[in-house]
Amino acid sequence: MPIMVDDIMKLLCTISQERKMKAAVKHSGKGAVLTGAVAFIGGLVGGPPGLAVGGAVGGLLGAWMTSGQFKPVPQILMELPPAEQQKLFNEAAAIVRNLDWTDAVQLTTLVLGSEALKQQLLAMLVNYVTRELRAEVRYDD
Repeated sequence: MPIMVDDIMKLLCTISQERKMKAAVKHSGKGAVLTGAVAFIGGLVGGPPGLAVGGAVGGLLGAWMTSGQFKPVPQILMELPPAEQQKLFNEAAAIVRNLDWTDAVQLTTLVLGSEALKQQLLAMLVNYVTRELRAEVRYDD
C-alpha cells in the first residue's frame, strides 16, 4: 500500500478544519519596534508630550499590525512547500502506519472513527505548527 503525501495532507486539513484551527506567525517583535520608533520620533518632535502621544499612537499601530494575522490551518498546510509537507507527512505517517487504507477518503473515515488517533494527529499538528512554523494556534469554537 503506497502511502501518499496528498492523502495525509487531506486528512490533516479535514481534522484541523473540523476543529476550526487557525494559526498566526507571531509579529510581536515588529509591533514593539514600531511602538518604540513612533514614541522616539514623538519625543524628538514634541518633547515630553510628544513622547506620550507617540507612545500611544505607536502602541495602537503596533497592536493593529499584529492583530488579524490568523489564517485557517488547512490553507497554511496546502501552501507549505513540498519539503515541509514531506516533514509533516513523516510525522503523521508514524501515527497512522498500522491502518489499512487505499485513499484519502478511507483514511479520513478511519481516523475520524477513532478519537484516540484524531487526538494524536491534532497534537502532532499543533506541535508541528508551533515548532516548525513558529506560529500561534487558536480554535474558533
